[in-house]
Amino acid sequence: MPTYSHIAAYDAPVEDVWSWYDSKGAFRRIMPEWEGIRPVEAGALVNDATTRFKITLGPLRPTWVARHYGVVSGEVFNDVMEKGPFGAWDHEHRFVSTSAKTSEIHDTIQWKLPLHPLTFWTAPFTVKGRMKQMFAYRTLRVQEDIKRISQYADQPQQKVLVSGSTGLIGMQLCAFLQAAGHHVTRLVRPSTVLPSDVDDEPCVVWDDRKGEVIEGSLEGYDTVIHLAGLGIGDKRWNAKRKERIWSSRTVPTEHLVRLFATLEQPPKTFMCGSAVGFYGNRGNESLTESSSPGDDFLSEMCQAWEAAGAPAQDLGIRTVWLRTGLVTTPMGGALQQLMLPTLLGAGGPAGGGRQYYPWISLHDHIYATYHLMMNDACDGPYNLTAPEPVTQKQYAKTLGKVLLRPWFAPAPGFVLKIMFGELAQALVLSGQRVLPKRLQDSGFTFQHDHLESCLRQCLGKQKIP
Repeated sequence: MPTYSHIAAYDAPVEDVWSWYDSKGAFRRIMPEWEGIRPVEAGALVNDATTRFKITLGPLRPTWVARHYGVVSGEVFNDVMEKGPFGAWDHEHRFVSTSAKTSEIHDTIQWKLPLHPLTFWTAPFTVKGRMKQMFAYRTLRVQEDIKRISQYADQPQQKVLVSGSTGLIGMQLCAFLQAAGHHVTRLVRPSTVLPSDVDDEPCVVWDDRKGEVIEGSLEGYDTVIHLAGLGIGDKRWNAKRKERIWSSRTVPTEHLVRLFATLEQPPKTFMCGSAVGFYGNRGNESLTESSSPGDDFLSEMCQAWEAAGAPAQDLGIRTVWLRTGLVTTPMGGALQQLMLPTLLGAGGPAGGGRQYYPWISLHDHIYATYHLMMNDACDGPYNLTAPEPVTQKQYAKTLGKVLLRPWFAPAPGFVLKIMFGELAQALVLSGQRVLPKRLQDSGFTFQHDHLESCLRQCLGKQKIP
């Protein structure tokens, strides 16, 4: 059978790298963002444990079933495909200590395509390039995760409660916190359906509209991270939709803080979602955390959202507001919406394209949240945006470059307003040139300062020799 080999080097002891791989969240962390993989079951690193996940092959969503075998803790594990799209797949992960502080993973895959004698010649076009991108992504993700975790290795593990844990950011944040060794509990509503690979994890169930805990307790958490809220760009806006967007953020936040006041052991830290919409439509003005708010719907909503969490400070709880920009990943958000038109050659400037897009990579958002969680000196609002904001036109041009597509087909503003109404003005035609001043002043360093490097990594378009 054909063999694919890859060696990844890490600036960490082999024990730390094995521990990361053996964590509950590791499987979600290493799945390439562009592949459309949906975990179903994540098996532990023990013999005969099974991992299941859905993959994307054009219009098909086949299930891949892998069984672990030959596990020697701290040294090696293998997984063999028992069901899936390949004719065969047998993957050895060997962990090698290269010094007291460095290590390598040697990956060796024996594989073949279905009907191998007839299809082997297609491998350079269908498989090998994807393998290279997958392992390049995996290597960078593990390297960066371990780097961020090691920065706080001398601090105790925390008990963390996360709302919005099934969302785009929440799922990856919980996975990262688990990989970092923290004890994660999900704050969910009775109607919440957890993905099957995490449905056995601890939860606190509450009625977020009434502020009543139904199952579990809020006592004794070190940090509460509150990310829940109705999707802003999911549907066209009307008066009812706007009211739901607003109340889904302010009401649960008010209830959480009220419940904190009743606890014998309230959280030490409260981290609450917010957004760069706080600043309103500001053109080319450079905006930092000290800039004044705007006066449109999203700005007023963000102000009310932050005000709902402010009483936590009066309780002596360190309170942090995460003013989030456009989280850039093909798994959701703005980039996911832009992929199809860009691939079709229609991803050009929107409404002239001069408005700023304050973007941030998904993983920089995760790392920034962790940085703020672990630093007791950090409180108040923080802009979670990349240090190099771009205009919408620059965003479209860069995305077209990465995807090898033309980017100049314009989308006139009046057409977008006809199609999407007020939503288009708020999310597409307005912009903010937001800078992460307080975040950088606190010592945080970005993995992705520049948009192109972010897009190449999250879309599987890295330049690999």
